[in-house]
Amino acid sequence: MIEIGIVGKPSVGKSTFFSASTLIDVPIDPRPFTTIEPNTGIGFVRVEDIGFELGVRSEPRNGFILGKYRYVSVKMIDVAGLVPGAHQGRGLGNKFLNDLNQAEGLIHIIDLSGSTDEEGRYIGPGKRDPEEDILFLEHELDMWYRDILIRNMERIQREIRSGKERWEALYNVFSSLRLSREDAEEAMRRYDLSSEELPRFLRERSKRIVIAGNKKDVPKAMENYDRLKKKYNIIPVSAEAELALKRAAKSGLIRYVYGESDFEIVGNPNDQQRAALDRLRQTMPTNIQQVIEHLVFNVLGYIAVFPAGSKLVDRQGRVLPDCFLMKAGSRLEDFAAAIHSDLAKYLLYGIDVRTKRKLGKDYILQHRDGIEIVSSAK
Repeated sequence: MIEIGIVGKPSVGKSTFFSASTLIDVPIDPRPFTTIEPNTGIGFVRVEDIGFELGVRSEPRNGFILGKYRYVSVKMIDVAGLVPGAHQGRGLGNKFLNDLNQAEGLIHIIDLSGSTDEEGRYIGPGKRDPEEDILFLEHELDMWYRDILIRNMERIQREIRSGKERWEALYNVFSSLRLSREDAEEAMRRYDLSSEELPRFLRERSKRIVIAGNKKDVPKAMENYDRLKKKYNIIPVSAEAELALKRAAKSGLIRYVYGESDFEIVGNPNDQQRAALDRLRQTMPTNIQQVIEHLVFNVLGYIAVFPAGSKLVDRQGRVLPDCFLMKAGSRLEDFAAAIHSDLAKYLLYGIDVRTKRKLGKDYILQHRDGIEIVSSAK
């Protein structure tokens, strides 16, 4: 399962974003370092479910159907707030950084309104430039990678002397941080091991970042967004509004398809609740779903593929129970291996469930493909 880290300085709404994404209740407080131990939970990306166009109602094994969408699971990790000097152990820095090892992508939550200082203390809208928070977090991550490189330099050089390629020795150190073989090779084509630019390259390739500008409904926020969007991969969000919408939907007050721009009142709100819902409507879309999906599909480069058994059901009779997130460029045999190693080992071919076209082992998967795997495995 894809792992996504939620990062940022204290008191910018990381835990609220996490709760709004996962509907897991965690401590939410404006005081710095409310989060100490990492919170882990399941968030979701939306994929238009193929069951509707095939005339069936899907029965997801994981995730759920809401409106026309299937919500597909991703793992989310909300870690302790980061402050300047974290790579040197300041605040909860070393713990924070180590909690991110397996995260493939990061959502950097910033206070888009500029209401909090570098420690997360409230100072009022417009009192801090949010760009400073973007730059300091990138710097801390780069320094983390630099320190790992320095600590392991003797090991890397020893492996090179023993006959390993430079990229392979580098990969053996950084693979635990999700650096790929291809990126390790490119790093060693571009840089010497002593290059000051190498740690940043390694970080950018193994921890891709999308910035979520939280508190978009607070004064100064959208003014800051208009300035920062020209330089950064940033999306304005309101985690607080999304959490309120999901709680209202859970209570039966509204019907809300997560990520859409409006909702329907289906309960009987009192005057106070109706006024609150009117205010929430004005913050929509909250863009929480859009941030996660932009990271997964556009930045990390995943596509969604549906395994479709004979007559669209699995051996237990469930209709289209699964949806796999695969790297763009993956082939049919990669898809078979993701389902089960024996399917890949004995793979014969695939069948496109829409066109009934036969697909070879080297077929390149497309987003929202529905494919029946034909294998000689027992």
